[in-house]
Amino acid sequence: MNIAFFFLLPKQEVACVTMDSTLRQTLERMEFHRYTAVPILNRNGEYAGTVTEGDLLWYMKESGGAVTFENASKFLLKDVPLRMNNLAVSIDADMEDLINLAKVQNFVPVVDDMKRFIGIVRRSQIIEYCEKFVSRQSLESL
Repeated sequence: MNIAFFFLLPKQEVACVTMDSTLRQTLERMEFHRYTAVPILNRNGEYAGTVTEGDLLWYMKESGGAVTFENASKFLLKDVPLRMNNLAVSIDADMEDLINLAKVQNFVPVVDDMKRFIGIVRRSQIIEYCEKFVSRQSLESL
């Protein structure tokens, strides 16, 4: 099944940051969209990882006070260690791949054949799909 037709939220509609974003830009984007995690793209438009609020807070805490909200525009996202390795899937991924990743990720990044980021699939969409599938199975067994 090509997931693009069913689940893909295209890149244009996804709040992303780049490796060269500052911590302040990243925090403001996450706050504006009310997200706890956003995809990171490299200069080539490839998926480079997912940054979470926790990653940013741990980085600030471990800086020993060097990084504060006031000076967060002086620090780059590429210097922040990511604590989770959120994986992406190919646009040709099957439902099983999506479900396996959605168990541990809020969203699943999707890349094309050249590894360029093209969007995400939200966990909620996968759960809704599974719910409909289970409901259909229940009705058929009656």
